[in-house]
Amino acid sequence: MNTVNITFQFEDGQPEQTHVAAEGESVLDVALNNDIQLQHNCGGVCGCSTCHVYVVKGEEHLPEISDKEEDFIDRAVNPRINSRLGCQCVVQAATQELVIRIPPQNFLGH
Repeated sequence: MNTVNITFQFEDGQPEQTHVAAEGESVLDVALNNDIQLQHNCGGVCGCSTCHVYVVKGEEHLPEISDKEEDFIDRAVNPRINSRLGCQCVVQAATQELVIRIPPQNFLGH
């Protein structure tokens, strides 16, 4: 089974962390399994925008963004061109490395 390093960077100034993810795991799964605070009001089913992250490196190895995900990203706080939902960023066989920036988590979310 393919594994990949995911480096988490934090906009609130925390030191970055790198964790190993297995194929089929989402960025949200890896964050939660490693005590990284990433909100997920809908439980990780692409039903809100609270697990919004920025993909700094490796986006080309993630599943293509769906219309549903894009609609929720439009509702996120400060969306950017590299915005994704952590629950939809699933490690694929071709994934080599991901760098994910987590925005501040001090909001209520949608």
